[in-house]
Amino acid sequence: MSTEEKKPTNPIEPLLRMERMPHIWCPGCGIGTTVNCFARALEDTKTDLDKTALVSGIGCTGRVAGYLKLDSFHTTHGRPIPFATGLKLANPKLNVVVYSGDGDLFAIGGNHFIHAARRNIDILVICVNNYTYGMTGGQLTPTTPYSAIASTAPYGNFEKTFNLPYLAESCGAAFVARWTSYHVRQTAKCMAEALGKKGFRFIEIISPCPTLYQRRNKLGDGLAFMKYLKENSVRKDDAQTKDVGLDFQGEITVGKFVDREMPTFLDDMNRRLSETMGDKYEKYEGIKTKI
Repeated sequence: MSTEEKKPTNPIEPLLRMERMPHIWCPGCGIGTTVNCFARALEDTKTDLDKTALVSGIGCTGRVAGYLKLDSFHTTHGRPIPFATGLKLANPKLNVVVYSGDGDLFAIGGNHFIHAARRNIDILVICVNNYTYGMTGGQLTPTTPYSAIASTAPYGNFEKTFNLPYLAESCGAAFVARWTSYHVRQTAKCMAEALGKKGFRFIEIISPCPTLYQRRNKLGDGLAFMKYLKENSVRKDDAQTKDVGLDFQGEITVGKFVDREMPTFLDDMNRRLSETMGDKYEKYEGIKTKI
């Protein structure tokens, strides 16, 4: 057997665009770990990759779309959710996943998140929350913990912080969970479960940013942050989301918080129009004309 034949391969390599490696993420960043979890979830669920679309916005996590070998779309800042909504409504048979960061999804994109959850659009939103704008200089985001230092808050953040699971549930999300990049098995399992459900699904993943967030706050390297995640995470499935807010270097509540069955936007639309129009209404199943 030749050396080439003996060369071991990573089992998720077939799902990656290897010609784009090495990736741009910093040593100690947790985004790559979450991508590994997502790839394994796709494998474990035998998801049809030809019917799966990945959408991301701008930022470090936004680059995920460029590395996964799926129909993927790198959209403008804060707009992955409306773009994903359009994909899903045009072709309801697609599995549509939004994969982006806390700044992209909850600062400039916050309004889109609220209304997609309210409408129960049938998409999965994965947010890698590293508490900062990692690609553009470490500015404050809506999830930066109170008192933490950022480039735009050199004396500490004095703004109240979004509790993302609480926001998602209160807006109407059907599935809400939080894990960290330390919890690789639990994250992969949670992603696999979410892929098999309908409605607006949201997973928050707390992740290190050693280059900007940790350095400014003197929290050590990526390994030190992973140790913090290990020692300070407490699993509380079905916890009240109003109680799972995050403090600076405080306890992190992880687990699955919300899992409810509700009609999706298209289900409701078809039901309502059918009741209103009767036999005149033809059930909408996507755009039929090819572009």
